[in-house]
Amino acid sequence: MNPAARIYLVGAGPGRADWLTVRAATLLAQADVVISDRLVSREVLTKINPTAEVVLLEEDHGNRERRQLRILHLLEAYARRYRCVVRLKGGDPFVFGRGAEEWAWLVQRGWAVEVVPGVSSAIALPASAGIPPTFRGISSAFAVVTGCLRGGAEPSWERYAQVDTLIILMGVSRRAQIAGALIRAGRPAEQPCCFIENGATPRERIIRATLGEVAGGLCHVNSPAVWVVGDVVSLKDQLRGIATQPTTSILATDHAEHPASPDSLSEPELGLR
Repeated sequence: MNPAARIYLVGAGPGRADWLTVRAATLLAQADVVISDRLVSREVLTKINPTAEVVLLEEDHGNRERRQLRILHLLEAYARRYRCVVRLKGGDPFVFGRGAEEWAWLVQRGWAVEVVPGVSSAIALPASAGIPPTFRGISSAFAVVTGCLRGGAEPSWERYAQVDTLIILMGVSRRAQIAGALIRAGRPAEQPCCFIENGATPRERIIRATLGEVAGGLCHVNSPAVWVVGDVVSLKDQLRGIATQPTTSILATDHAEHPASPDSLSEPELGLR
């Protein structure tokens, strides 16, 4: 055991380096070693201390548990040699990233661990595309759901079918089955949905469709992508259009000194019906 060592579970965010938290950027700049997930962007990797040892992990689709155990042993081995060990994970470490499992394993073995939250792709990418997860009168709740459980099991989509907005991660390969299950659970086939593929990178692509089109295999998407299902998707073009208008055309003159928050904009001002 190296008593001077500290292991940091750091969220890298969705891809843009300027979306890193200040704490994350500071730790990357002073790290002795960084063990990074494959999906962390090159832009973020450029922020790592140039003298640090960098380990880029590859996917092991054959045995995920074996891969995870290897990562844990790597962290422990490097912590015996270095003071500042950074485990860099895409998005937020605790949002479907197994960060909590790594934290628990390391703490149980006596290592000092600090968790550095990251900007989750589940919230950031829809927001950057102009899709709010909640909006007064349209969506009062949202759920972030994984498209695949341990062992390849399917989530119970009936549990989520009534939630206004669904944000589905790791669901691209099963999108047709998931969309079909949601429709069978009562979600309308004509409901809009949107995939944000390779979000926050130069290769970002936004694919819009209805839930029925996805169920019918008519929507072509590549992984990784964040999938948003719900009527808030229809706000995308309206909010983008408002953003390009002069401020005076959005806000009433008596609000000029105290600009309205998004909550205070009425439906007619947004052109909603």
